[in-house]
Amino acid sequence: MRIEKDYLGELEIDDEVYYGVHTKRALLNFPETGEKMDERFIWAYFMVKKACAILNGELGYINEKIRDAIVKACDEWEELRKHVVVDPLVGGAGTSINMNINEVIANRATEILGGKKGEYLVHPIDHVNLHQSTNDTFPTAAKISVIVRLRELIEGVIKLQEAVQEKEKQFYSIRKPGRTQLMDGPPIMLGQEFGAFADALARDRWRLHKVEERIRSVNIGGTAIGTGIGAPKDFILKITEKVREVTKVKIAKAENLIDATQNWDVFSEIHGLLKSLAVNLYKISNDIRLLSSGPNTAIGELIPPKVQAGSSIMPGKINPVIPEYVMQLCHVVFGNDVIITHCCSLGNLELNQFAPAIVHFTLKSLKLLNKACLSLREYVLKIEANAKRCEENLKRSTSNLTPLIKIFGYEEVSEVIRKTNWDFAKTLKILAEKHDMSYDELLKRLNLRKMTGLGYAL
Repeated sequence: MRIEKDYLGELEIDDEVYYGVHTKRALLNFPETGEKMDERFIWAYFMVKKACAILNGELGYINEKIRDAIVKACDEWEELRKHVVVDPLVGGAGTSINMNINEVIANRATEILGGKKGEYLVHPIDHVNLHQSTNDTFPTAAKISVIVRLRELIEGVIKLQEAVQEKEKQFYSIRKPGRTQLMDGPPIMLGQEFGAFADALARDRWRLHKVEERIRSVNIGGTAIGTGIGAPKDFILKITEKVREVTKVKIAKAENLIDATQNWDVFSEIHGLLKSLAVNLYKISNDIRLLSSGPNTAIGELIPPKVQAGSSIMPGKINPVIPEYVMQLCHVVFGNDVIITHCCSLGNLELNQFAPAIVHFTLKSLKLLNKACLSLREYVLKIEANAKRCEENLKRSTSNLTPLIKIFGYEEVSEVIRKTNWDFAKTLKILAEKHDMSYDELLKRLNLRKMTGLGYAL
């Protein structure tokens, strides 16, 4: 054990860990919630610290040995991240997270210079955190990690969209009944239904692509409240470019650092678009469940992939487990959106104290939605159409008679349908006889094959 102290007193720290007294206090104050910090966020935070060390070295604020030791420690982030142990939902607007990372880097850098953990030849505040605050490093690392996760999600959406478009082409010649409010509607191509899914995903893809512009604006250099207190002007003016150079992520210095420090509405905007994607994924997944239902006693127009046994007691049962998995993830995203909305609105004056929750649940939603897209993609690619069932269902639907209102009027067609108890063939036969037409002639004029085209009318 080693002894470390801060202005509150001394604490014992295990010799093998790289964190220090500030992190130990956080561990005592904030019991684990079971939530895990996103690895992209940890990477981004280490890279922000690396950029600050490089710039502080270039400007002469730290010597070369300390600079190089910090840079080397930051480059070891993958090994060191296991020592970033504070809970992602800590109080204090992220200060404990910042200090955890500062201490880990400082102790590793101290070892690189030949010292021992706790000796702090490289100090976590005076060197690693020089000219910085939690209040500018935390949101900057957050935005960088969100951009990285956002790009990953866009790739996932693209892959899912392409899979859906493949099925759109494959199913385009298969006619089936459409449905409104779960009841029989006019004919539609199965491929047209998948085409609508694909267009919804295309909108999500475009929205997510465009929103990256909204999050590129960072407040690094603004320090505590956006005024840059404690940092020299040359550092403030150059640090954004240095972070961009180190991370290879296109960020830009916020026009108003005070605004960018205290107002987190951009996260509400971003998550609103994540919620929109979740809405579409939920709708698509649920529609696939409905179209696969049965298979013998319900719709059964899609043949669901056999990915696992569906029951521990009912033999041979296959369930739409992947769409249900996706729908559950979407429910989590819906809940996260409520959390983020409230947290973004409840910042006070110059700072948002709920930054850890905002960042954590935004990153979590990004990861969940990407998993949902990739999982649903594999499932969609294995879906097959039950063309026979589609044809059988289509022939039974009295909504196929919709164009006949142009000939016989809405009231007459409705009355005959009611009398025949919604039987397509009987309805058509009665209408034909009543108006001195043959069944085949009326069926030919109805032409079910043309009904799926735009603007069909008799």
